[in-house]
Amino acid sequence: MPRPVDALDAAFPIAASIALDLIRRPEVSEQWSSPSALPHLSVGALACHLGRQAVRAAELLPTPTDLPLLESADGHYERAAWVTEGSPDEASVASGPDEAEAVRGPADLHARSALALQEVGDLLSRGAARDVVPIPWQGWSLRRSEFLLTRQLEIVVHSDDLAVSVGVPTPTFPAEVFDPVRDLLVRLAAHRHGQSALISALSRSERAQDISAF
Repeated sequence: MPRPVDALDAAFPIAASIALDLIRRPEVSEQWSSPSALPHLSVGALACHLGRQAVRAAELLPTPTDLPLLESADGHYERAAWVTEGSPDEASVASGPDEAEAVRGPADLHARSALALQEVGDLLSRGAARDVVPIPWQGWSLRRSEFLLTRQLEIVVHSDDLAVSVGVPTPTFPAEVFDPVRDLLVRLAAHRHGQSALISALSRSERAQDISAF
C-alpha cells in the first residue's frame, strides 16, 4: 500500500529538528576535533554530515529534474555504490565535504542547519516542494516521500552515531519518524542477508549473526 506523501512531509521537519537539538549540544562543540565513532571521521565532521541532511532537502526539494526515476528508497540504497564498497579509507574521508565543513566550526553548522530547517518547513507547508526530487550525486531521482525517507534514515542513523561519539543518550524519535526508518532498514537487511538471517538475529540469540543493512 503506497505511503501517503504528506506523512513524510510532516515527519521530516520533526526529524531534522531533533537532529539540530543534538548538534547544538555542548558536548558536540567540546569534542569537535576528537575522533567520532565512525572510522577516520571527527565529531565535527560527523555533526556536519548529520546537519547536511536538512541542507540537502532545502536545496533539492524545489529543484526540477529529468533524471531517471527510481521507484523506492529501497532501490536507492540497493543501487548506491557506497553501500557495497564498505567504509571509506582515511584519504577519501579527509578530502570529503564533511571535514572541510567542520573547519568552519560549530556556530557555522548551527546557523546553516537552522536556516535549512526553516526553509524545508516553508517549502513543505506552502506546497513548493516538487513531487519528484533529484539526487544528482547518484544520477537518479525519487518521489518526494521516498527522498524524504532517505534523508530521515540518514538522520536517525547518524544521530545515533553522533550521540555515541560524544557520550550522550541517543535521541528518541517519535513513531512517525522512527517507524518508516525501522521498516526500511528491516527490508534492506532482509534483501542483503536473507529472511533466515533476519529471523535468527531478531528471535534467536544463540543463532544471531550480522544483519546490518549497510
